[in-house]
Amino acid sequence: MEEPAPQEPLSPPIEGIAQEAPRSNWRIWLAAGGCALVLCATVFVGTLIVLGPKYVEKIFPDKISIADVVPPMTARSNTMGEPDAPVHIIVYGDYQCPYCRQFWQETESQLIEEYVNTGKVYFEYRTVGAFLGPESGLAAQGSYCAGDQGRFWEYHNILFNNWSGENVGDFTQDKLIKYASALELDMTLFEACINEETHKVTVEQDAAQAAADGVNGTPTVFINGVIYEGVQPYHALKYLIDQALNGNLNEQSG
Repeated sequence: MEEPAPQEPLSPPIEGIAQEAPRSNWRIWLAAGGCALVLCATVFVGTLIVLGPKYVEKIFPDKISIADVVPPMTARSNTMGEPDAPVHIIVYGDYQCPYCRQFWQETESQLIEEYVNTGKVYFEYRTVGAFLGPESGLAAQGSYCAGDQGRFWEYHNILFNNWSGENVGDFTQDKLIKYASALELDMTLFEACINEETHKVTVEQDAAQAAADGVNGTPTVFINGVIYEGVQPYHALKYLIDQALNGNLNEQSG
């Protein structure tokens, strides 16, 4: 199986708009963090919610380094990798959720480098509508508008890297257009997509599907239909993916 071609580097940043993942380390706690349905909590006490085999003890490292990787592109908008890969991962997230941003910083690039680029994982990112407020829905629409031009993942990155708080103006229509301009998208197409709310229904469908799948907070990760809630450090996710590759996770509908 051929490896997917790596994505081209992002276009040069413009003043005030960050495009690449920051290089930093995060301390991983023995608890899962996430944004709940009603509010975004700090770090909630609890373990992984697993609808599958019992989780292995003490696989969380003290720190996780961020791989200097830019996600590769495919022509499938919010998906990447081989559709026939043995493991299908779906992440439900919100561009305003700090824990989703943490997952993006700490885990996503390493997941892509080790499993997506090697044809082992088919990766899909779904939003959850206007989960944390109107700007969540607008940002999600912007990502799909960029996806119409084959640039979902670059726009996905620029959204997370320009987040500074919930509903503080990071994802207004004007800001979304500036991010698209920084990526040198076709602005006539992008602005029409945003102004006409072309993907409003898409985002609403995401939210409905999340509810149907039993999503109670963000980020929520599905590995071959098995659900895990909260921020999953890379080493934890790696163990679970390897279990799925070995046929040790029971696939469930989701």
